[in-house]
Amino acid sequence: MHPTTSAGTDWYVNDRCTNCDVARQLAPGLIGEVNGRSEVLRQPRNAAEVQMLHAAAYACHTRSIRRAAARLEPELDPFPLRIEGQVFLCGHNSTQTAGANSYLVVRPGGNLMVDTPRWSEPLADRYEQLGAVTDVLLTHRDHAAHGRSYADRFGARLWIHEGDLDASPDADQVIRGADPVAVADGVLAHPLAGHTEGSVLYIVDDRYCFSGDSVFWSRELGDLDVAETVTWYSVEVLAESLAASAGRLAFEWLLPGHGDRMHLAAAEMDQRWRRLAARVATLSPQPIDFTAVRW
Repeated sequence: MHPTTSAGTDWYVNDRCTNCDVARQLAPGLIGEVNGRSEVLRQPRNAAEVQMLHAAAYACHTRSIRRAAARLEPELDPFPLRIEGQVFLCGHNSTQTAGANSYLVVRPGGNLMVDTPRWSEPLADRYEQLGAVTDVLLTHRDHAAHGRSYADRFGARLWIHEGDLDASPDADQVIRGADPVAVADGVLAHPLAGHTEGSVLYIVDDRYCFSGDSVFWSRELGDLDVAETVTWYSVEVLAESLAASAGRLAFEWLLPGHGDRMHLAAAEMDQRWRRLAARVATLSPQPIDFTAVRW
């Protein structure tokens, strides 16, 4: 029976799972963290839940979400998946970016891709169906793997900060220094050194903050958080960057590369950002440990 009408009882997560959290974001209640990796908590009960599991499966960078007795249904691949308005989740996360989420923003002056999914010509065709992409915005070095491929395919400008330029030395636009830089009308790049030397936030229309790996929403904390055990450059510099940016950023949606998304009123985001800056100022450097991130 077709999975849109049959829930199925054979979904599982294989042992390639890297605990990147993407599946848990897309199929909450169905997939959860168990002993440091994702597991299917229960089988889907209806067509909507089957669709959630397909979204998780088509986003998973290791293709770890499987069915024992059936293949995934291509027609249930939902990506690009609308988050709100003209902001879409690209899905099809890449092993070369540690499974990071990427986004597509549809705008009158030209669409933006923020970080990139796995490289695929058919995927590029699919994203371009939403309109011409004029800019590919890299938040930092960890997510630079496919930037040039997508930018060349779209005929778009590739952006990165000078601090991470060695990860994409052929970028078309290099963000320099610590001051905000205009990418397009209503689009600002805010350098936020810390996770890496060249980490950048992109603020779109004072509503959407694409934060890369600098800040994410932690379900465990119920608050904004930083991945202090995966801060490659300097947690002290990250604390300084957060403090310097407090009160200067206006947005309602936090859209990170790793970790969960969140929508709150701009005033509440501002207050949480200030509290985060104060909390990070108390942290000291930690050994790199992917297993210690508080998703």
